Amino acid sequence: MKSLKDILYGVGLSAVSGSTSQSVNKICFDSREVGVEDVFVAIKGVLVDGHKFIDKAIDAGARSIVCETLPEKLINGISYVEVDNAYKALSIMASNYYGSPSKNLKLVGVTGTNGKTTITTLLYQLFKKAGFKVGLLSTIKILVDEKEFPTTHTTPDSLTINKYLHLMNEVGVEFCFMEVSSHGLHQKRTEGLVFEGAIFTNLSHDHLDYHATFAAYRDTKKILFDGLPKRAFALTNVDDKNGLVMMQNTKARKVTYALKSYADYRAQILENQFDGQLLKIGDNELWSKLIGDFNAYNMLAIYAAADLLGLEKLEILRLLSELENVAGRFQHYRSQEGITAIVDYAHTPDALKNVLETINKLRTGNENVFTVVGCGGDRDKSKRPVMGHIASTLSNTVIFTSDNPRTESPSKIIEEMEAGVEPQNFKKVLSIENRKQAIKTACQLARAKDIILIAGKGHETYQETNGVRIDFDDFKIVGEFLTEMGK
Repeated sequence: MKSLKDILYGVGLSAVSGSTSQSVNKICFDSREVGVEDVFVAIKGVLVDGHKFIDKAIDAGARSIVCETLPEKLINGISYVEVDNAYKALSIMASNYYGSPSKNLKLVGVTGTNGKTTITTLLYQLFKKAGFKVGLLSTIKILVDEKEFPTTHTTPDSLTINKYLHLMNEVGVEFCFMEVSSHGLHQKRTEGLVFEGAIFTNLSHDHLDYHATFAAYRDTKKILFDGLPKRAFALTNVDDKNGLVMMQNTKARKVTYALKSYADYRAQILENQFDGQLLKIGDNELWSKLIGDFNAYNMLAIYAAADLLGLEKLEILRLLSELENVAGRFQHYRSQEGITAIVDYAHTPDALKNVLETINKLRTGNENVFTVVGCGGDRDKSKRPVMGHIASTLSNTVIFTSDNPRTESPSKIIEEMEAGVEPQNFKKVLSIENRKQAIKTACQLARAKDIILIAGKGHETYQETNGVRIDFDDFKIVGEFLTEMGK
């Protein structure tokens, strides 16, 4: 059992009352999980202030309290530690508690608005195919080599991160690929982790409900690169205007990739179709099963990262050609009549635009594009009219519907999307609140060779309304409807 002093190593302390020799069974930041001899870290969260639950944690058996403001009344026999930032303290403590597991493998973080899940998941697949033991921390799942665990956040809390990195150490994982969200960076969840490298994909409109301004959102992403050690690599997309901003204060080796600009790693799209695309990376051609400009960027980032991590270039190209699309990322289904249904996680204006522009580039012009799309509740409201505008401009018919309304009114969310539709596009728009009925309507309207895009939820297999989750899988539902209709 570790002592409080052991797990506080490297934490900036403002004040200490009591002994730091107290034994610590485990670390908790949820008072409901506290047991005997645990340390409770009181965090001032977005919705709840953990300081209100200090007494409850002590009653449950906590003998050590880490907090930003010491209680007015201190209890004898309890150790109190005051820190400037409890989020940061928790992360460093978690790393110490689990034996600094990130130091014992090569951890690569991927940040940006779009592409994080695809890049981390495909890097995991590529390194597995290359014969390594690999870990994955992603929006979709956590993988410790081949053992899968569920996940609820893009970047888990720091205790969860270090717990799974520790498990990876135990089974001999050599590489781990991790999505790093702006929320995770802002809440210091990656503090204390040692990264071998970081990748920046792109930056567009998202999470402004949390960060308030685009500049704050961008600067939060930059934290990952600012903290890289000198021996690490910082890989950035310089076709994105924010790509070089990420590099301004990093100590790491600066490496660039691009399709349109001069860069250390460059690619060209030679051919694009629904079955895949032909890319030229450096002097070599590569057939990829992933389509669209956005996936060309993803594949190039994967190639560059694998090269920087020491894999042989021709071997990387061979493995890239074998990679399959990630669930809910331009995942497509072809019906017996040749109707193409595409399910994509596009839940930001830029992602929706990228997917629809890719579809419109691939179509011959004789097909109709039906888009089913909604926006999540309790999230950035400012993007709703923008997404409504994009969907109605780039589709023949658009059906506005529910995504995960959470605690908001679905009809109100749809109204806010409708506000972005220009008068000339009114006739293209249908609004059907029930998502299943919206998908069914798109299937009924579609004819042979038409294209149905169902956007926003992607890999999610649930719909959340007022805290209740029901089973809901876009890909499964659209396939069932097209089969039932004999299309």
